[in-house]
Amino acid sequence: MKILDLYILKKFLKTYVFAVFLIVLIVMVIDYTEKIDDFIRKEAPMRAIIFDYYLNFIPYWANYISPLMVFIATVFFTASMAAKTEIIAILSSGVSFTRLMRPYLIGSSIIALGTFLMIGWVVPNANKIRVPFEHEYINGTYFFDKRDVHIKIAPDVYAYIESYDNTSNTGYRFSLERIADNEIKQKLMSDRITWDSVAKKWTIHDYRIRTFAGNGNGLVFGTKIDTTLNLLPKDFQNKHLLHETFTLPELNRHIDLVRSRGADGIEVFLIEKYIRFANPFSIIILTIIGFLVSARKSRGGVGFQIALGFSLAFVYILFFMMSKGIAEGGGMPPMLAVWLPNIVFSGVGLGLYYTIPR
Repeated sequence: MKILDLYILKKFLKTYVFAVFLIVLIVMVIDYTEKIDDFIRKEAPMRAIIFDYYLNFIPYWANYISPLMVFIATVFFTASMAAKTEIIAILSSGVSFTRLMRPYLIGSSIIALGTFLMIGWVVPNANKIRVPFEHEYINGTYFFDKRDVHIKIAPDVYAYIESYDNTSNTGYRFSLERIADNEIKQKLMSDRITWDSVAKKWTIHDYRIRTFAGNGNGLVFGTKIDTTLNLLPKDFQNKHLLHETFTLPELNRHIDLVRSRGADGIEVFLIEKYIRFANPFSIIILTIIGFLVSARKSRGGVGFQIALGFSLAFVYILFFMMSKGIAEGGGMPPMLAVWLPNIVFSGVGLGLYYTIPR
């Protein structure tokens, strides 16, 4: 790596880190101002506010704004170099325009790798602490209010709960059906099931088990039975931001679990998974576009190029949010929705590369 590469790489990373630090600091101040009433009303301990919430708030927001900040940082310091004719001097010394892009690619690759590690492991582990804090002190008490819940808990076993009280971990009007060859082979019905937190098992109260056989039906009654099911109280807990609390391996396992149960809402987890792979690439793509739009000395000055950079960043974010919303509604495959902005802006980058004068 030559002195030129180190010079540009150092400016690139310093500008990026400063931009992220500044924006995260502003967001934290705004967030605290908005939520201070909740903290006081719920009597949140100051230690929990600092260490459980805001200490884990920093990596979440630093990762969230990383693609945008990379783009803005690239535009800002590259436009500044162009305004000072540094880029003209570099090109005049025999360095090609393509060669000049090398430190940008190195810097964006470093940030992309860091982003992948952050979004795959660091941020989810931080969210495991931050999200429960939000549920307890900001969002209020959660009550499971869904009715007539059907869950596939084994390849041929289906569970049904009419209603569930997540405060006492009690389900009402419970049934368990074993189905084979499109026929019900056995059905358990119970007025109530409760979770035994010590034994880590369900207790089924006042049950009836009806067995359907070719030579007749059998019926068994009982008052109480303990059993282990592929069903846990956490399945009835608050699902808000649940997808953000899984590390990448945990997210893959949860997707497999949701698929095996045939449950709805898998799109949210698939989108989260694909975002974790698409975000690092978006950082590299946006860095290249930022370099291309700001490497020329503009008559409009640095302000014009920065404004142009903000405009392109806004379009990218709007495009991403729209495609993500369509995918969550089932109108677009999740993978296509997540990667579509990168595909389109890769085309924009190629167009800029071959059209801008250099």
